[in-house]
Amino acid sequence: MRALGESCRTIARAPGEPFVRVIDQTRLPKELAWAQLATVREVASAIRTMVVRGAPLIGVTAAYGLAIGLHADASDAALEEAKATLAATRPTAVNLRWALERVSKAVREVATDARAEAAFREADAIAEEDVAASRAIGRHGAALLREVWMRRSGAGLPDAALRVMTHCNAGWLATVDWGTALAPLYTLAEEGVPLHVWVSETRPRNQGLLTEWELRQEGIAATLLADSACGLVMARGEVDCVIVGSDRTAANGDVCNKIGTYLKALAAKEHGIPFFVALPSSTLDLSAPNGASIPIEERAAIELTTLPDVHAVNPAFDVTPARFVTKLITERGVCDANAADIARLHPTEGRTATTPERAS
Repeated sequence: MRALGESCRTIARAPGEPFVRVIDQTRLPKELAWAQLATVREVASAIRTMVVRGAPLIGVTAAYGLAIGLHADASDAALEEAKATLAATRPTAVNLRWALERVSKAVREVATDARAEAAFREADAIAEEDVAASRAIGRHGAALLREVWMRRSGAGLPDAALRVMTHCNAGWLATVDWGTALAPLYTLAEEGVPLHVWVSETRPRNQGLLTEWELRQEGIAATLLADSACGLVMARGEVDCVIVGSDRTAANGDVCNKIGTYLKALAAKEHGIPFFVALPSSTLDLSAPNGASIPIEERAAIELTTLPDVHAVNPAFDVTPARFVTKLITERGVCDANAADIARLHPTEGRTATTPERAS
């Protein structure tokens, strides 16, 4: 996608380099800056402090982090230490552990002196598969959203924009490229479908600012609004559908996503607005029977209060029950948010929460 008129990805590694460069998202939207990550400690810090954010990108970054660690020390002990350090950074996004397990498995039987190269090769593959999955999510999601727009056009409003609400950032900044929830919007924009996106501010980290910045780079009309104003805009009939991403989705279709997602799902249900969730299969946790089994990350209160002496709690995620989800959109297609339909689209034979099928 584009950043300041130039095509780029969120994470990049030149051939043969034992490090990666990532967009420092803590400096957006004021400044587009890059950070170089050359040690496991630097990668872990980037994930923990949200220099990189978004479940798919966290997974890809962690994969590279393990490869970077093996370049410094390829012993079994160092592998396990690096894996544990990276796994401890964010507890909710399942892509993190999935990616670490996948790289670890790829190098386990490899000679020590060839482990780093094998790990970087696997991390490169995970990154490319993430792009392919996002593109596929874009195609499947665009077909779904196009139906919503055509119903609006059929109501005598042929030139009216499709009015979409989103939450947090699930665009290309949350992946390697294209994104999850925003990928269908980018696909529709390429086709010439008029769009207007209501961008939820998403307190306390204000990731909605990143979504607005992304959409502006692509020339898509967007309006930023406070989290607490979203229900009012729905009640006024100014939203045609809601689409969000996911950090972990349970086997029964419960969706764990950035805090505030649940409230939007409740408001959408009340006003008869479709509520879509876009995610790659690596975000499905088939070992989690329901949302209650998903760990919720508690971040530092200072993010919320900005003052050291105010008592506060700061959960980073909430769970939207499957009954409030209209459809799940993955790279394999669209399904209902229930165990049977998820299993139909994503067969469980030979799979665990950390070995999802590769993107096709």
